[in-house]
Amino acid sequence: MSLPDLLAEAIGDENVVAEVSLGGADRLAVTPTRTLVYRSDGLLSDESVAEHSHDVERLAVSAGRRKAKLTLSHGLDGDETISVPAKRVDDVLHPILAGILSATGVTDPGESVVRTFRFSELTLVVTSDRLVKHVGSVVWDQEFEEFPYADLTDLDFEEGTVATAVVLALDNRSERFKAPNESARAVRETLVDAVCSFYDVDSLGEFRATVAADADDADGSEAESTTDFGEGPDPLSASPVADAEAESDAVSAEPGVDASDEAVRGIREADSGAAGDAATEPETDPTADTADARAAESPTEPASTATDQSTASGHAATDDPTAETHRAGNAAAGSADPSATGTSTETDVLDEPVSDASGDGPIDADAFDGSPFESAGLEGEDLATEVAALRREVETQSERLERQSALIEQLIEELRRGR
Repeated sequence: MSLPDLLAEAIGDENVVAEVSLGGADRLAVTPTRTLVYRSDGLLSDESVAEHSHDVERLAVSAGRRKAKLTLSHGLDGDETISVPAKRVDDVLHPILAGILSATGVTDPGESVVRTFRFSELTLVVTSDRLVKHVGSVVWDQEFEEFPYADLTDLDFEEGTVATAVVLALDNRSERFKAPNESARAVRETLVDAVCSFYDVDSLGEFRATVAADADDADGSEAESTTDFGEGPDPLSASPVADAEAESDAVSAEPGVDASDEAVRGIREADSGAAGDAATEPETDPTADTADARAAESPTEPASTATDQSTASGHAATDDPTAETHRAGNAAAGSADPSATGTSTETDVLDEPVSDASGDGPIDADAFDGSPFESAGLEGEDLATEVAALRREVETQSERLERQSALIEQLIEELRRGR
C-alpha cells in the first residue's frame, strides 16, 4: 500500500517497520526512532502529520468506550498524546512499545518484539531474546524487569481456577507472575515458542534436556579444573572427629591398635535437601439443576353461534288505479305527469331503490341535495398540478436529509478516529 505524499515526505529515508490503519484514510506509521500519525482532510481538520519520538521515559494508556489515548512522557520536554479508536489500541501499542524498547536500549539491535500482553496493571513483552515485565498503572517506565532466555533453567505453568501462574527458573532464583485464564493459552504458546526458538529446539521437554546437559558439562569441567587430592588426608573430609583420629593414629605407638584410614573416611556424611511444592487448586464445576416444565392447559369453551331471525312487518298498500296508470306511463314514455294523478313525485328516481344501513327505506341518487355539505370541487387538471408540486417538494426534502445524514456519519467517524 502506497503512503500518502505528505506522510511519505515526513518519513524520508527511514524504514517503516509497522503501519496501522486508524479508519478511513487515517493511518499510523512506526519507524525505528519515531511514530508518525497521518490525518486525512476532513470536516474537523485538514490533512496533517504528527511526529512522536520514541525517546520517552514513560508510556501510559487510557481507554474509553470509543476512543483511547496513548501518553508519551518525555520528562522535562513534556508529554505527547496520540488519540486512536478504542478497538485499535492493541494494534497501535505493540509497534510503539517495540520502538520505545529499541530506542531506550532495552532490546539489542536485531532483536524483534514477538507480542505484547496487557493485563490490568501487568504488562508482558515477549521478544526473541528476553521477557520484559512491568507492573504498575502505566504500560512502561524505568521500573521494568527483564529475564533473558540465556539465564533460564526451566519454564513451567501452574493452572488455577481464575489465573495461570508462569514460573521462570533462573540461575539463582525463580520468578512467578499470573496471567488470566482467558489469555493464559496465548501467553504460554508465545513464550514457549520464543524460548524454544532461542535454544533451537522443538519442545519444552527438549529445552529442559538441553539445559540439564549444559549444566552437567559445566559441573564436570569445573570439578576437573579445581579438584586436586595430592598426598595426605582427603581434602573432602569435613569431619573434625575423623581428623583427630587420623592425627592420633600418626603419633600413637600402642600395639594392638589398628586404625584404618578407610574406616575414618567412612564416617563422613553429606546432607542435601530440596523441597518444592506445587499447589494446584482444584477446580469445581457446579452442575446446573434442570427446571421442571409446567404445562398449563387453558380450558376451551365451545363457541356457540346464535342465529336470530327477525321478521319485518309488511305494510299493506292500497291498490290505486291512478298510481298503476302513472307507473305504466313512466315505463312507456319515460316521463310522469303529476297533474294526471294528483300526487307529487321526484323527477329522478332509481329503478331499484337501495336501502340504507338502518333499513329505514331507499336512498335517493342525489343525497347531497338540500344538505350543507358540498363536493370538493377539484377538477382533474388542478389536482394533477397540485400533486406534482407536492412530489417535487418531497424529493427536495429527501435529498437534503440524505446530505445531512452523510455529513453526520462522517462527523461521527472522524470523532471515533480520535480527531
